[in-house]
Amino acid sequence: MKIVETEFKGLYLIKTHFIKDERGIYNKVFNLDLFKNYNLNTNFEEFFYSESQKDVIIGMHFQIPPYDHEKLIFEVKGSVSDVILDIRKKSKTFGKFFEITMDSNEGIALYVSKGFAHGFKSLIDNTIICYITTKVYNSYYDSGIKFDSFGYDWKIKEPIVSEKDRNLISFDRFESPF
Repeated sequence: MKIVETEFKGLYLIKTHFIKDERGIYNKVFNLDLFKNYNLNTNFEEFFYSESQKDVIIGMHFQIPPYDHEKLIFEVKGSVSDVILDIRKKSKTFGKFFEITMDSNEGIALYVSKGFAHGFKSLIDNTIICYITTKVYNSYYDSGIKFDSFGYDWKIKEPIVSEKDRNLISFDRFESPF
């Protein structure tokens, strides 16, 4: 495994211990000692996954304090365009986004610190993306930014988006608690 800090302080790209052969796939996504060496929070409290069809856009989601959390994100099946938006007011990269294609056949994960919004577009049917978070989800502190309001080109004419996500606040009206 290898952890690489991106140009966004607090956002890490993880090259997992990934093996694919005639038997199938083995993918080690988390190693306590390695994460501690990078001073990453390892007190995970919740694990969940979502399955999406092609052209579904989810996001841009986060939880506000005191339920803000770090998260570890990885693909189990399929492929996504994963997008992370920096919403930390004092950050040099505030309002900028990081994008990466994550595929279950490549062994890549993301560690996302507090103060980022997360979203993705599913590139194929039945894509499964997993999340491990350092706080338990609390619907009262759940928040987000409208997926098409911060300058990212999702490269899709007719995305499938939930009503909740279509009605999120636009980035230009968003007042960050971070």
